[in-house]
Amino acid sequence: MERPRRTLVKSIIWNINGLAMMSVVGYAMTGSAGVGGAIAMINTVIGLSLYFLYERIWSRISWGRADA
Repeated sequence: MERPRRTLVKSIIWNINGLAMMSVVGYAMTGSAGVGGAIAMINTVIGLSLYFLYERIWSRISWGRADA
């Protein structure tokens, strides 16, 4: 089973990548760095929370693991 700290670090790293991409997309779609950045931040906060929860749920499921 994966520890919560590892899940959190994975979630943060994944969301840093997503934040960068969403900032570029938000800027490209709106033409505003401020609006694009706000969209990216909101998306990152929601995404980080949901990804962490998703990973914690899956860490408790043994199905499909070689060590299970």
